[in-house]
Amino acid sequence: MTTLKFDDWDTSASPENNAASVGSTAQSASPPVDKKTTDVDAVVAAIDPEQKRVVNGQADINQLAPFKYPWAWSFFLNANRNHWTPLEISMAQDVHDYQHKLTPAECHVFENVLAYLTTSDILAMRNIGLAVMEKMSAPELQIYQARQVYEEALHTWTYQHCIETLGIDQREIYNRYRVVPAIHGKIALANRRLHGVLQSGKPLTDRDALHEFAMAYLFFAAVFEGSWFYNGFSPIFALQRRGLMKGAAEQLQYIMRDEVLHCAFGIRVVRQLLEEENLTFDPHALREMWDEAEAAEMAYAGYILRDPILGYNKQLHAEQFRFIANRRARQVGLTEPFPGAENVLPWLDEQANLRKEKNFFETRVTEYQTGGSLVWE
Repeated sequence: MTTLKFDDWDTSASPENNAASVGSTAQSASPPVDKKTTDVDAVVAAIDPEQKRVVNGQADINQLAPFKYPWAWSFFLNANRNHWTPLEISMAQDVHDYQHKLTPAECHVFENVLAYLTTSDILAMRNIGLAVMEKMSAPELQIYQARQVYEEALHTWTYQHCIETLGIDQREIYNRYRVVPAIHGKIALANRRLHGVLQSGKPLTDRDALHEFAMAYLFFAAVFEGSWFYNGFSPIFALQRRGLMKGAAEQLQYIMRDEVLHCAFGIRVVRQLLEEENLTFDPHALREMWDEAEAAEMAYAGYILRDPILGYNKQLHAEQFRFIANRRARQVGLTEPFPGAENVLPWLDEQANLRKEKNFFETRVTEYQTGGSLVWE
């Protein structure tokens, strides 16, 4: 086994050897070492993985293994197989499409989807990095979330890359979430729903605070990332299916693969939290959450699709949201909020698979290792 070193200081060696390694001056200046005392102090009980918990755990937060949640480590490994950057995807054709082929209605859809996403991924990054990670008490959970924070930043870079490449006014498009009520409504709802995670002053040993945290994290995993994001890319995928904005859409496909993992991880954490803490969601609170999420999504769909585009309209967008929301509820083990909702976009799930045939001589070899080796739950 390789010896772990910090700044060339061998932590597995005896104190005497470490002192000798820094030279004769340090050696002569060091006081005599009490071998008995050192051995006693060095004996520390091995970590008990059963002391780990999603929150309020008693195990050492700095010791990764042994795992209690090996599935969380699998999420981290899986996420790294989807490594990519927006610079790998050509947008030359997108520039021509945006300037010469998109109708005014299609430009309206494309720009406002970007306007919403640019703000949403920064919100997601802050929520995970500044709030959720701090409350997780098992390092295997935190290490995947650290990767998730990076991915949200990568997604923001991707939207910025699209905006810059297409020559869209950055000041105007980034400000839309503040001035367009339908976009602002979704962001405002998310901020309110996640406020309990970002600002809660109560420890999670308090049952009311714990329930508030669980509800907020459920919203984040099942609604914000699992339904709004998952459904939110579909207008641009509808353009891609007609041969338009293919470079931007391909980048969103990579983002969607990340978001599928984010959602699956979040739902797995929620289920684990409910089991460990013997929590049950209030049915009235759940109904209110789904109704608010649906109302915000309907207003958003009515704005971005005020004029339908070929092959896509606000009715399709709304119904697909309900269908995906039902799926997320089932995955958590909850009652479907919108019984009877139909899968009106059966091609949407295919977008996460991204197993495209490309010309080998025009494609980086690493794409065959990262893009094609993911394992999905």
